[in-house]
Order: sequence, then C-alpha cells, then structure tokens
Amino acid sequence: TLKYNDTKTDNKVLQLDTNNLIIHRVISDQDCDCDYELISSKKEKEHLGSQLCITLPTDTKQIIIIYETTVQSSAIQFLDASQTSGKKYPYLFTQCQAIHARSLLPCQDRPGVKASWTAQVTVPEWATCVMSAVQIEKKEDKIEKEYDNDDNTTPTKTYYWEQRIPVSSYLIAMAVGQLECRTISDRCRVWSEPAVVDAAASDFDQTEEFLKIAEELSGIPYAWGRYDLLCLVPSFPYGGMENPCLTFVTPTLLTGDKSLADVIAHEIAHSWTGNLVTNATWDHFWLNEGWTMWFQRKIMARIHNSDKFFDFDAMGGYKSLQDTLTSEGLPEKFKSLVLDIQDNDPDDAYSSIAYEKGFALLYTLEQKVGATEFQNFFRTYLQKYQSETVTSEKFREFFTTQFPSVQFDWDTWLYKPGMPPTKPKFDTTMAEESQNLAEAWYRFDQTQKNKSGETTTNDNFESITDWSSNRIICFLDTLLVLTTEETNSLELSTLTKMKELYNLDQTRNSEILFRFCQLCLASEDVSILPVALRFVTSQGRMKYTRPLYRALYKSHPQLAVNTFLKHSDTYHPICSKMVASDLSVSLSSNEEQEKKMDDDEKKKDDNKSAATTSSSTTTLLTAAAAVVSIAIIGVLVRRKK
Repeated sequence: TLKYNDTKTDNKVLQLDTNNLIIHRVISDQDCDCDYELISSKKEKEHLGSQLCITLPTDTKQIIIIYETTVQSSAIQFLDASQTSGKKYPYLFTQCQAIHARSLLPCQDRPGVKASWTAQVTVPEWATCVMSAVQIEKKEDKIEKEYDNDDNTTPTKTYYWEQRIPVSSYLIAMAVGQLECRTISDRCRVWSEPAVVDAAASDFDQTEEFLKIAEELSGIPYAWGRYDLLCLVPSFPYGGMENPCLTFVTPTLLTGDKSLADVIAHEIAHSWTGNLVTNATWDHFWLNEGWTMWFQRKIMARIHNSDKFFDFDAMGGYKSLQDTLTSEGLPEKFKSLVLDIQDNDPDDAYSSIAYEKGFALLYTLEQKVGATEFQNFFRTYLQKYQSETVTSEKFREFFTTQFPSVQFDWDTWLYKPGMPPTKPKFDTTMAEESQNLAEAWYRFDQTQKNKSGETTTNDNFESITDWSSNRIICFLDTLLVLTTEETNSLELSTLTKMKELYNLDQTRNSEILFRFCQLCLASEDVSILPVALRFVTSQGRMKYTRPLYRALYKSHPQLAVNTFLKHSDTYHPICSKMVASDLSVSLSSNEEQEKKMDDDEKKKDDNKSAATTSSSTTTLLTAAAAVVSIAIIGVLVRRKK
C-alpha cells in the first residue's frame, strides 16, 4: 500500500515507476477506488517498465496499492533449497541497484528521491527475515487486518522494521531464509546460513574496528544504528551492497585469512559516501564510488598502520581501470566519469571507471592541496551535503569555493572518455618486490620462447608461501600488465612451472584465482579449463563472471556460450543479462524462451510450499518523506495457487 500525504485539495496524478508488477487495486483513504493507468515503455526500453499513474481524489491523504510481484521481477531472486548451503529450505534476496526497486514495489525509482520507510514482513515459522532497517517492536496495523485476507494455516511469524533516515529506493533490501547470526559488537552482527555463518564471522571480525576508524576519519558518528552483514548465497552479483543497517556481501570474500575484508571497509564507507551523501542521478555515480574508494583506502591504511598501503592498493585499482578501458564491449559514451545515460539502463554503464577514475580524480586533488587540507575538505563536504544529493557540477563548485587558487582540468577529467589526463603519483615501495618477481617470470618466459618450449630448471624464483594475498595479487597484476602491453601471452611451460611452484590454480582466494585464470586463458592453457569453468559456474559475482566468460569466449566460444546457457538461471537476473550481452547471445530466443517458461512453471510449483513464496509470506513497506509519505503493502514474494 501507498500512503500519500498532501495538504492540498486539488486533484492530481501521482506517478510511480513499476516493472513486472501486477497491480490489483488502488484505494484512497476515503474508502473508494482510485482510477489508475499503467503506461508501458517502448519495447527497446523494457528496463524502464511501466509508469503507474494514479488519479488522486480531492482531499486524499493516503492511498493503498494492492499488488504482487512476478517471477520476472528483476530485484528478487528466488532460490530453491538445492541452491543453498543447507539444501533444506528455499531462500530469497533482493538487489535494487540501480533501477530494480520498481520491480519490488511501486516507487519513484531514482537516487535523487529519498524517503524513510517502515516494513512488516510475515514469513514461515522456520524462516528469518532481515532488512536494510532497524528491527522494532510489533505494532498493531489496521491496514494489514483489513486487506490481508489470505487463508493459510502455515505457522508464521512477523518482523517489523523501520528506516528513519530518508534513503533512495535502490537501498531498500530484504532477505529471507534459514539464517543465523554471530555477534561482533554491540552494533554489529554477521548473518548467513548455518553452514557458513562461523566462517563469515571469523573473516569479518574487524567490522567494528572499521566502523570506529570511519567515524574518526569522517568526523561524523555512524548514523544508521546497527551495522549488520549478511553473507549471501554465491549467486549474489556484486562484491557487496551497501544497504543501510544491513550490508550484503558475497561468499567469494571468504578465504579464512581475512585477506579480502577490504570490501567490508568499502561498504562501511558507503554509510557516509553514498547513503548519506548520494549521487543525484546515475550519471554522477562516480561521486558515490570514487569517494568510497578513497575512504576505504584511508580506512585500510589505518588497519595496516601504513600510509604506503593506500598507494599500494590504489596501484591495483589503476590497473583495473586500464583493463576496463581497453576491454571490448563498453561503449565509448560510458568511458567518461560523468555519464549520459538518459533513458538507457544504468546497468549497461556499470564498470570500474566510476570507482577508479573517480578515485584518481580525488587523489589528484589531494596531492594538489595536501593530505591534511583534503581530509578537512572531506569532512566539510560530508557535513554540508549529508542526507542530500549531489551532482558533479555541485561538487566542482564546492571544491573551487574551498580552494579557489587550485588549477585543475575539470572538463577533461569529468567529460572526456578514457584514462585520466594525469596519473596520481603512487609510492611504489610496497609493490617493488611483487613487481620484481613478475618481471623475473616475464624474462624467464622470454627465454622459454627462444628455446622453443624447452624448460629451464635452474631458475631460482622467490617463494611466495609467506606472502600476503595483496602482494600475490600485485605480482599477478604486474604479469597481466606486462603480457597485455606486449600482446605476448605466457608460454604453457611457464604456466606449468608457476603451478608447480605456487599452486595458484588451487587457491581459496577468489581474487588470486581470478587473475591466474585470466593469465592461463590468455595462453589457451586447456588444463585450466576445469578450474575456470568450476569457478565461473559456482558463483555469480560479475567482477569475475563477466571477464572470465569473455576470456573463455575468445579461445573457446562455443564452450563459453553453452556453459552460460546451461547455468544462466542460477545467476542473478542482472548478471545473466550482462553476460548474455557480453557473449552476444539471447536468452529470449524461441528455444531459450521455451526453456525459461518451463523453468518458470516448475519454480511456481516448487515454490507453492516454499517459505519465501508461500501465500502466507506478505510484505508491508512504508516510505515517508516530508510532505509525502509512501507506504507499500503489497503481495510481495507471494505466489497464488
């Protein structure tokens, strides 16, 4: 249901975004039905969905929308029990960024519109619900009693949530499944399935320390009450998602040695840069991510007690930026910091550019004005714009007001596609050992080429047994740069020797395995295929799946396509769409459409008794702004028999 508060008496039309929702009824607080119309977008703009236009009767203060989601709702992924760790109960989670909230609930689905909200979620007795809000005590709800008339005898329980701080629609999140938690501190918990939760709690036990450092650096106390983490199922398409109060993270971060916990620092940083101060539109996404990369690296430099770590990590990010800008598939118009998305899908513009080119801009400004002055500027920026939205021009004006004498080529940095006009000055001290080892391997590889594949046994390469994951990643990144710049892939004999010495094809660390698979696939090493295929089909994080499928496609195109089509329904809808685009395959061809329809019917049957899709599972979402409050009580995650 939607609650719409307005003191004006004139009739008006309320316009909301929807996508693949079934609208059953719209009721005003005067107990009469409202006229409404669904205006569909053009076929080539299906990602926009339909606009729900509701005519509000005079003196309307509140409306109720009765609706339900569908299996095509891209914000929601329903997982069968077989796709979970416990294999006993089904699972549901949502992912609304960038414009998928409209497939979860009718809303104004853009980052420039913020609203607070409350939620009431009824689930089967065995299930646990978590949301991007603070859990509150049960409240009597007149609307629930009046309009939720399902007859169901399944034992249930109800959760109540409240998000008091106005947020953009992309930050509404929920998960339902067999979940357990472990307490990290008074304000931090880690949630996951029972088989995973202890490993997640161990790897993420620095969360409270990250939070305290972030508060100190920002000068603003953490505003959101709780900071909980949910370690999701492997199909989650991102490394993390900064939902307020409840960060979602991928299980690919679990290594047993906390080496990938910097992603947690990144999502914590978003509690200030992104969630409090938000990009006004997706054209200015870099303001969310560029600032957050800068903030994350400041946090991690404190954790490592070394300012040099800031540059060490940033060098890897700069390499990632180079990879993105030289890769195929990303249109030129999406290679600048400020985008021109218009009515295109923001997902198509998503890349590391917002993160790393945005970071490079901010770090360049820091080097111009000095670290202390820029730290103070960061705090002033947060104080001025917290709970607001910003554009690139607004940021530019604010910086030039604070530092009027600084000369900076804003237009080139913001609007010209490609690499930054100047590269930040990185301290390479921490990277030298990794770079030297990479160069030694590259020289060895050149001798292998000259010897027509004959191996040499007397080369003494340094052991990396005691190296940190970051140093190994730097070593592999340097090798990837060397082989890419020279368009000269490694010899199979070199890769064989590397496997014998380092066992990189057997690592638990996803970042290391990802890079080693890239090296091997570039050399058409068929021995890596089982490893790469297992990796790409066992998780759905787009950072890994998209580049690996593209690399597979170059050497084994049919294998790449067949593997993807076989596993496409196990990935999140966002991931499936993007990989399909990368491989130039259609998931809506006649054959695939028939398969999808069969799968959808099977899911409907399977989910009739499932927790997250049972007829007893209803959701009540309330959003409130200053003069307009929106409450959604819908048939979310419900399947009719």
